[in-house]
Amino acid sequence: MEAVKAEIITIGDEILYGQIVDTNSAWMGTELTKIGIKVKQVSSVSDSADHIVAALNDAQARADIIFITGGLGPTKDDLTKHVLASYFGTKLVLHEPSLADVAAIFKARGKEVTELNRQQAFLPESCTPIRNILGTAPGMWFEQKGKVFVSMPGVPFEMKRMMTDIVLPKLKKYYKTPEIVHKVVQTTGIPESILAEKIETWEDNLPQHLKLAYLPHLGGVRLRLTGMGDDAAQLEQDLQAQVAQLTHIIPDNIFAYGETKIEEAIGNILKERGLTIATAESCTGGLVAHKLTSIAGSSAYFMGSVLAYHNQVKIQQLQVKPETLEAYGAVSEQTVREMAENVRQLLGTDIGIATSGIAGPGGGTPEKPVGTIWMAYADKDRTVTKLINYNKNRQLNIEYTALTVLNLVRQCLTSTVEE
Repeated sequence: MEAVKAEIITIGDEILYGQIVDTNSAWMGTELTKIGIKVKQVSSVSDSADHIVAALNDAQARADIIFITGGLGPTKDDLTKHVLASYFGTKLVLHEPSLADVAAIFKARGKEVTELNRQQAFLPESCTPIRNILGTAPGMWFEQKGKVFVSMPGVPFEMKRMMTDIVLPKLKKYYKTPEIVHKVVQTTGIPESILAEKIETWEDNLPQHLKLAYLPHLGGVRLRLTGMGDDAAQLEQDLQAQVAQLTHIIPDNIFAYGETKIEEAIGNILKERGLTIATAESCTGGLVAHKLTSIAGSSAYFMGSVLAYHNQVKIQQLQVKPETLEAYGAVSEQTVREMAENVRQLLGTDIGIATSGIAGPGGGTPEKPVGTIWMAYADKDRTVTKLINYNKNRQLNIEYTALTVLNLVRQCLTSTVEE
């Protein structure tokens, strides 16, 4: 069975100008996939009748369902409803139930319905209205030549309520769709190109109904396996069998399954083992502590942090030896080793971790250029240090360092790491 194909058109100059971010399409894509409908393309067009019509023509040639969001407000730049009436060769007529909804909303606000808002209850005669219980702009459902067109407001909470209550249930009845099941494998510590080489044979031998996607991000690569067929239970079994094979190929690079973040994966390990952790941060400015404490229940394992940005704080609060800083500098293996070991002792935790580096854009030297970062992990048995050189902009250096030191913690907790 082939998947039903959908396309999303977002309308509004504010999207193209970058004044707002289109979060609607991502949410819609996720929800549509759950019912076996695949989004094949997302387009953004301006508040122009010609552009909207051209987008509709292109979309209906490619997709079975066309979703349109935006342009349903009461102002003159909101053209969607008028363009759709013309596109489907119909006229706008007053829809009394929609007018009643608009009136109820204004009454609840203690206001009278204006003529401008009354006009929002005029809908193309050939459409099936979609009730909007959270706003004044109804949605519209059209059918033409075997294609479905759904127009909804661009306001996210209004669109989501329409989709959840009305559109998705109606689509499930309208189409016979295949089952689509995803499995996500989270990897880190390995570049995408090297990862692809390591799993190439496994990928080449995937069954035809299973597809693999590489989704790289700053902290690693998400591998998404997607199965499509008639039997969801069988797809689950097939996907799980492939994930099991993958686990044997790259065991050291997989830190979680599903949408788990690395800080959550570490938190789970710490809770399971009854271990505690503290951080001593310089160049990351508290970001590592923030990531660890962003997870609900982190008070069970996270004890605290010392933000030792200045050398005096390293000496006075973390008890780093002045001679260490004098001889090797703040950005050195020797310094982060003392930072990690000392924060562990000072806060009485099982594990201490530390970061110190040159985030940039200034402060680098030929010996220690911008992006030179030292980090350390310490427990009662050992201290492990790591040097990275990530010569990017300041924010990327900070973000990458935080994720890398968290991965160092994971590696030390789950496998043998060379000291």
